[in-house]
Amino acid sequence: MHKYLLASICAVLLFNSLSAQQQRKLVWSDEFNYKGLPDPKKWSYDTGGHGWGNNEAQYYTAQKLKNARVENGNLIIEAHKESIQNKNYSSVRLVSKGKGDWTYGRIEVRAKLPKGRGTWPAIWMLASTTPLKWPDDGEIDIMEHVGFDHGMINGSVHCKKYYHTIGTQKTDSIPVMDCSEHFHVYQLDWDAETIKLGVDNMVYFQFKNEHSDQTGWPFNKPFHLLLNVAIGGFWGGKFGIDDSIFPQRMEIDYVRVFQ
Repeated sequence: MHKYLLASICAVLLFNSLSAQQQRKLVWSDEFNYKGLPDPKKWSYDTGGHGWGNNEAQYYTAQKLKNARVENGNLIIEAHKESIQNKNYSSVRLVSKGKGDWTYGRIEVRAKLPKGRGTWPAIWMLASTTPLKWPDDGEIDIMEHVGFDHGMINGSVHCKKYYHTIGTQKTDSIPVMDCSEHFHVYQLDWDAETIKLGVDNMVYFQFKNEHSDQTGWPFNKPFHLLLNVAIGGFWGGKFGIDDSIFPQRMEIDYVRVFQ
């Protein structure tokens, strides 16, 4: 009796999940079914080599095919070992701000990650407010991976009440040991009550709205997406950088936003 009851419950849950997915509408996407530079109607570049608040070792370039290009149906974000603007590495940080900004929805990014000590790829979101005040305006880290801890996918949120510098960060992780050999879907489900992060529809992190104030939930306004491969930094470079691994790339099959 019990196994039949359990099967019935699972069937209902699956039906509800599929129904919710069917009700969503695709509102923004990049399928990368073209060649050359990333679509300028959808992506801009953050550029520079000032460390980005994390003591990162790379210089982020713009409109250089060497660092960001679309080929064979995938977006390639590639980090190189080279001297550029007083830095020893080049890479790219793509942003959708002003071209893709959303409040609530589901975001899916199908990606294959770089590998090696010193790499720090990320798929994440920042508030689209100008000027941005961090961490007050909020940050959602859909996927972070550091090369010295290969196969551990990390997801986090940051806000004035909860962030790493003061030891209150909300975060969790899930093992995906073949993340550099195979594509996986990194996803965010976000509404007025909850932020859920997962991999291949497996949710491993939840952050709930406490209904206190903006210090604990600034996630009620437009956010945009960022895609980048950082090198080194306080976290990514915790155990140094292996210069023998370069070039290293993050490949992205698609980005899809549903509401």
